[in-house]
Amino acid sequence: MSGQRVILVCFDALVLNLVGSFIAQYFDLSMYLDTAGTIFVAALGGYVPGITVGFFTNLIISTIDPQQMYFCTINILVAVYAAYFARKGFFTSLKKVILLILPLAVMCGISALVVYNLLYSTSFARSVSEFHLDFATNFVGEFLDKGLSLIVAFALLETMPKSIVADFKVLGRRQAPLTDEMQQALTEKNYLASSLRTKMLAILMVSSLFVSFSLSFISYLLFRDAATSDRIKTVDSMVAVILNELNPEHITEYMELGRSYEEYREIEEKLYAIKNSNTYIQYIYIYQIHEDGCHVVFDLETADVAADKPGQIVPFDHAVEEHKHDLLAGRPIRPIFSDDEYGKLLTIYKPLYDHNGKCQCYAIVDFSLDVLSEHMRAFMIKLAALFTGCFIFIFVIGLWFIENNIILPLNAMAYCAKNFSYDDPTERRKHFERIRSLQVKTGDEIENLYNSLLQMTENISTYLEHLQLAKVQVANMQIRVFAMDELAHKDSLTGIKNKTAYVKTIDHLNDRISENDAEFCIVMIDVNFLKKVNDTYGHERGNEYLINACKLVCSVFGEDHVYRVGGDEFVVIVEGERVSLCRYFVKQFRAEMIRKNANDLLEPWEKVSAAVGVAFYDPKIDTNADDVFKRADKEMYENKLAMKAQRTD
Repeated sequence: MSGQRVILVCFDALVLNLVGSFIAQYFDLSMYLDTAGTIFVAALGGYVPGITVGFFTNLIISTIDPQQMYFCTINILVAVYAAYFARKGFFTSLKKVILLILPLAVMCGISALVVYNLLYSTSFARSVSEFHLDFATNFVGEFLDKGLSLIVAFALLETMPKSIVADFKVLGRRQAPLTDEMQQALTEKNYLASSLRTKMLAILMVSSLFVSFSLSFISYLLFRDAATSDRIKTVDSMVAVILNELNPEHITEYMELGRSYEEYREIEEKLYAIKNSNTYIQYIYIYQIHEDGCHVVFDLETADVAADKPGQIVPFDHAVEEHKHDLLAGRPIRPIFSDDEYGKLLTIYKPLYDHNGKCQCYAIVDFSLDVLSEHMRAFMIKLAALFTGCFIFIFVIGLWFIENNIILPLNAMAYCAKNFSYDDPTERRKHFERIRSLQVKTGDEIENLYNSLLQMTENISTYLEHLQLAKVQVANMQIRVFAMDELAHKDSLTGIKNKTAYVKTIDHLNDRISENDAEFCIVMIDVNFLKKVNDTYGHERGNEYLINACKLVCSVFGEDHVYRVGGDEFVVIVEGERVSLCRYFVKQFRAEMIRKNANDLLEPWEKVSAAVGVAFYDPKIDTNADDVFKRADKEMYENKLAMKAQRTD
């Protein structure tokens, strides 16, 4: 029964608007009297019933006076205005209602004048004095109209039974109590117990109203295309007339002799006559197209732009650049639309061919599209005025329905899921109880989703404790595995990478070679005199000797690139951009060895002597990284023999 009462009250408000409008028209009053019902229902039930009554008021009136539909947005604004101030408590006393009259009259008066001038004015630029005059003339009527409507609405509100007032307050609401925390985060409501499929079908039915908007948009596109096509045909015919006046065999004479050529002057006069025959022709010019630019044949003087002289070269316009290839080939091009400092223009290029079929020049006309823009603007304004009200009405109804039935329950569940605690067991239980307290009872797929979320959250709460323990165990295992991996790939004496790490790097290089993405070099270093140091000073000094050699290698090539692959053998692998510096590094290494060996203050195990060989990966001769290593090893061996030959000890 409550729903029926709400519908009946809205219907009565609609009848009140229609009767008021009929009275105002019948007695030719300077008022409209079509908003009292809208204000009454908006103050009573909020935005949705108020906007609905306001929209259908203008819709019904427009069946008699179609122009009234353009003003439906004003009636909708009145509904929004009344609903807003009703929430602020302005309809609790007559004094507060009277305070609303002036702002409402000003808002409606300005809105009505704006809509009227946009629809019927030939230009946006109306003088301030004219606008003030119109507003002053209409303001008295607006003030009386809105004042009477507000007072009538207040009187009806005062006589409304409390049961009807209560029906409007709970319109569309079946809301369960929420905690203070949830109320601060969002407004969660209970929803109508109907199928989600039914709800979406209802939304689809409402959305079908947009078909009318789509049809209007298509009408606009068709209007624009038809008007544009008409202009193209007009300009094309003008260009054809211009071409008919030209002799393709005399183009060279036109350019060389110019106005001194009698035929040139006669054609120029005819071109001026064609230009003056249509006020929307901005420019007429005839160009011969060459690689270096547009060579002027004819160019007409205008009030704003001086004419270029025959034979003068004009650079290609930006809008013509993409057609340059076709123009040079003498082919026709499509119409060009531009919007620059010369205004909105339609430009037609039409070629003139001689008896051999060779293009001699192009006749070009720039046609102003400002008048087309004005026609399109007027058409767009009417469409906008017509559908603004329709859009607001459908948007509010659709938003109200979707918000109460779909969005709010999903947002409530999303809020709870987002703020769910995964770390603290006490907080997890607290958040689980908060999800349970939502008690979504929509009776459709959303309720199924809620129940699934509830069950999943409970399972997660159970599993998280085991997961947390497992994470700790896995972390400890990872630490141990990492330590073991480090140990397995590190040389125990020098602390650098060992042969196992070297083999792993070689495998990586082979993969890069197979992908044709390899760039590296290998440096082979063999330490000399290790056996001599061991035999002479002991193995402890021999170890120090190796460590010092390793430090020198690492200081030059970088520790990340050095591997110990044998007792006295080190390998350096350099990749990427540093490959080009490898020869320099080898030279620097040898220089450091010489410097250390020349230092008499150092002990023998503190000096370093080593043979060095280097090889760069060459895809023409190397099939794998081992080929590069062998070449580096061979060069190292040759270097070792050379060093032995030079020794005197």
